[in-house]
Amino acid sequence: MRHSFDFNNKTVLVTGGARGIGLELSRQLVSKGAHVIAIGRDAASLDALAMQFHGSVTIMQADLGTPGSARALSQWVRETRPECSVLINNAAIMHHTDLTVDSPARLAAISAEITVNLTAPLQLSVAMLPVLSAHPAPAIVNITSGLAIAPKREAAVYCASKAALRSFTRSLRDQCRASKLPIQVSEAVMTLVDTTLSRAGSFRKYPPVRAAADLIAGVERGLDEIWIEKTKLLRIVHRLSPELAYRIMRDR
Repeated sequence: MRHSFDFNNKTVLVTGGARGIGLELSRQLVSKGAHVIAIGRDAASLDALAMQFHGSVTIMQADLGTPGSARALSQWVRETRPECSVLINNAAIMHHTDLTVDSPARLAAISAEITVNLTAPLQLSVAMLPVLSAHPAPAIVNITSGLAIAPKREAAVYCASKAALRSFTRSLRDQCRASKLPIQVSEAVMTLVDTTLSRAGSFRKYPPVRAAADLIAGVERGLDEIWIEKTKLLRIVHRLSPELAYRIMRDR
């Protein structure tokens, strides 16, 4: 049974919370009465966000690509912001790489992408369980992508990491339910959004403000899976013809 979710008076940790979709999430969550803990690498973006929403946003500079960062972050939250009851794993990086071309940097790039996109959200989700479950209505939201359903050629590692995060989110949800933990575990399947994550091209990109609003609305409705914009159609196409979905997404 679905239950409505209210962000008012919640403390919400948003990774990548000062740029792109994360910035819009932070802004809109504050407007709904939440206090946001914004995590990011760029100090200037974090400072600007804190100045704009003085008193409603706590900032923490952290690089989730650094080994041990998820453990350190969860410990910091436990010690300084135990009222945190919502985790939104939004931070991600995408490398546009032809893996068939020999390059001394490609193995390190693979490791970095997996660490930020997969290892960090998995570890944060698990490490934050004791903090989140201490509250009556906690939530974990993992942002994946339509590319987890049908990958594109030039971002193989990103697509693989999002597919793995999608699988993990389902399993974690099942484990929480089996253990009677009252945690809403949602997946937001993101469309192509107008941020610096993806390359410029001829494809129309969804505005970050709308992507964030759709995600928040889906969490408020208690949805397990939140399909953003064109991913709703991709879901149907993939169900009817996986090969057609792959062809559509291959060169996106």
